[in-house]
Amino acid sequence: MNETLVEVAEAATEVSKSFIEHTSSFVTWIKSFLTWDNLFKLIGAILILGIIFGIYKIVLRGIKKIPAEKTTPQRTAILNRIVKYVYFFVTVMYVLSLFGIKLSAIWGAAGIAGVAIGFAAQTSVSNLISGLFVITEGALKIGDTIIVDGITGVVDAINLISVRVHTHDNQMVRIPNSTIINTNLTNNSYHAIRRLTLSVSVSYDADMEKALEALSKAPSLCPTVLNEPAPAVWFDGFGDSGINMTVAVWFASADFLKTKNDLYIAIKKVLDEAKIEIPYNKLDVNMIK
Repeated sequence: MNETLVEVAEAATEVSKSFIEHTSSFVTWIKSFLTWDNLFKLIGAILILGIIFGIYKIVLRGIKKIPAEKTTPQRTAILNRIVKYVYFFVTVMYVLSLFGIKLSAIWGAAGIAGVAIGFAAQTSVSNLISGLFVITEGALKIGDTIIVDGITGVVDAINLISVRVHTHDNQMVRIPNSTIINTNLTNNSYHAIRRLTLSVSVSYDADMEKALEALSKAPSLCPTVLNEPAPAVWFDGFGDSGINMTVAVWFASADFLKTKNDLYIAIKKVLDEAKIEIPYNKLDVNMIK
C-alpha cells in the first residue's frame, strides 16, 4: 500500500514538473514575442489590413454609385465578384508574408500550375477572357433579342464563361463567350427603335403612281408604326412577273412581330381596295381535243 502511494506521488511530481516546464516555455515564448518591435509590427499589420479592407469597401460603394444607364445588374454583380476575389487574394498574400512565407516560391508554383491548367483548359480560359470583353463592352444585356452563329434567342444570363438564351420555342441555349467575340453578333434590342422593310410586287398592268399612292397608306393602318422617322415607299426594280416595291417603317423594338403582321395585312388591304393585283405564278393548261 505504501509503495503504491509512493509511486502515485512520484508520478504526480513528474506531471507537475512537466507542466511547469511547458508553462515556463510558453511564458518565455510570450515574453519573447511581446517586445516593442513585435508590438509595432502587429499594429502596422492591423493598420495595413484595415487600409486594404477600407479600399475594398470604397470600391464596392463606387460600383453601387454607377448610374443605372451606364451599367446592368448583371455587370454590377460580376464586378462585385471580381473585386471580392481580388480583396481576398491580396489579404491572403499579405498575411502569408507576415508569417515569413516566401511569396516568390508561391508565385513560382502558381506559374507552373497556371501553365499546366492553361494547357488543360484552353477553351475555358478563352471563354473567361472573352467574357470580360463581353461584360465590359456592353453590346448586350439581359432581355435583349440577339442572333449569334445562326441562333436567335432572348438573353437570360451573362456569365464569365457563357451567355444563356432561350429561343422563341423556349429552348435553352448556352453560347460560349468566345463564340460571341469571334462571330458577328446582331442585337435586335440594342436600340429603342428599329426599321422594318417589306417587299411586294404589283402587276405590270397596274398604274405605278396609283400603286405608290396605295402603298403609302399602308403604314397608317398599323398602330405600332412610328411617325418619326417617317415611313417610306419606293420602287425597287422590274421583276420577272411584276414591278418590285418596298415599304419601310420604324417601330419600337419590342413591337417587331405585331408590326410585321400588321404591315403585311395593311399592304394586302390597300392593294385590294385599289384593285391592284399582286402577281403570282400561273400555269396555263390548254386542252387539245
